[in-house]
Amino acid sequence: MKIGFDNNKYLKMQSEHIRERINQFGDKLYLEFGGKLFDDYHASRVLPGFAPDSKLRMLLQLADQAEIVIVISAADIEKNKVRSDLGITYDVDVLRLIQSFTDKGLYVGSVVITHYSGQNTADVFKHKLESMGIKVYRHYTIDGYPGNVPLIVSDEGYGKNDYIETKRPLVVVTAPGPGSGKMATCLSQLYHENKRGVKAGYAKFETFPIWNIPLKHPVNLAYEAATADLNDVNMIDPFHLEAYGVTTVNYNRDIEIFPVLSAIFEGIYGENPYKSPTDMGVNMAGNCIIDDEACCEASRQEILRRYYQALNRVVKEDVGKEEVYKIELLMKQAKLTTDMRKVVPAALKRAEETGAPAAAIELPDGTIATGKTTNLLGASAALLLNAVKVLGNIPHDEHLISPIAIEPIQKLKVEYLGSRNPRLHTDEVLIALSMCAATNKHAQIALEQLEKLRGCQVHTSVMLSEVDIKTFKRLGIELTSEPVYEHNRLYQ
Repeated sequence: MKIGFDNNKYLKMQSEHIRERINQFGDKLYLEFGGKLFDDYHASRVLPGFAPDSKLRMLLQLADQAEIVIVISAADIEKNKVRSDLGITYDVDVLRLIQSFTDKGLYVGSVVITHYSGQNTADVFKHKLESMGIKVYRHYTIDGYPGNVPLIVSDEGYGKNDYIETKRPLVVVTAPGPGSGKMATCLSQLYHENKRGVKAGYAKFETFPIWNIPLKHPVNLAYEAATADLNDVNMIDPFHLEAYGVTTVNYNRDIEIFPVLSAIFEGIYGENPYKSPTDMGVNMAGNCIIDDEACCEASRQEILRRYYQALNRVVKEDVGKEEVYKIELLMKQAKLTTDMRKVVPAALKRAEETGAPAAAIELPDGTIATGKTTNLLGASAALLLNAVKVLGNIPHDEHLISPIAIEPIQKLKVEYLGSRNPRLHTDEVLIALSMCAATNKHAQIALEQLEKLRGCQVHTSVMLSEVDIKTFKRLGIELTSEPVYEHNRLYQ
């Protein structure tokens, strides 16, 4: 993928501005980290060149001053919400984040369960964390939030929330995903700190939407697509426009909550140090785009990927189509069609030609390779073998894995393990390829090409098994699938 973002410049600029913001306040700063702190793969996809751990690198520079508070919504625990990029639920991701931060030498102070209204699953999760020695706090739902400011900024609003005990001057508030209640957690703490005589401040480390590029820029539209299930909408910041006469981009939840933030700051300082939601943010990403068209194209592809993911969820989970409709509207705004994802027509054409499931991959040089279903291999497994043959300049008719070697594996699957499908999955074909590499020089060459598949685009004519989906993720391949099952069964 063509680089469109200067990550080193971003690290330098962002770090400098965070330090400035820390120095702006007195006793304590609550710094909300929007997006993924540890592994922001969305940013790395739409801003090619952005390192997924950029935020973590900056935080490590402040490790002796900072502690981390992880926020998770009780509603997300209740519905087993899944991180689409990792394939794990938000509650499991909280455990992963705690371990990851701790391994890096960062201090995790506590976990906050927000939007709490007595959910049993949230109570179970709370007890699980506490049994591990992790402090857990509960923040409750507030009637009329965020519009009812007098109730919110009172003992019956934020005052009912548990006070989070913190030890360090910089409190980083993060979460497994958007909509978890990070900002509300920060504002609740400002209320409680004020009652305790502590002068605390708030700032926001947010990557998207990028405030100083156009509202309908593909990068900002891709953020809307990524949060379509939350009904987030990018908007012109009216407060910033009124205060400075400058057009900037923010999103609806920050704009809606701004009067609440203003009321809290006025109670603490007598005035609000911020004139707009945009002022609250520390976001230098827009200044580090070095190839706008590369970022635009990467963002267009992200929108299309999100579209297919939403379609698949409708089929798999029997959820409503509202998310699909919203992304379709974004596609119209960006003038996108599914054919603009080159692997889509290629996979569908191959499937039509063979009358069976097929797959297509776009390789780093733009070459399109396809894979078809055979008696020995599934389409995805065949695709991987064909792709590494192209990358390794191996003749197409060369057998990297002998059919004689595949047949015993099929017998094991069907006769001993009870599988209905004798064809090799992607993980199985890679294991077989690695075994053949010991005696077959072409197989060894093919195996060495796998790292070149990272960042490549794949589309399949049917939805895949979890095994194949996870294998593509581990290889760093960006996958989409048609929203249809391979077999028309009541139970998949």
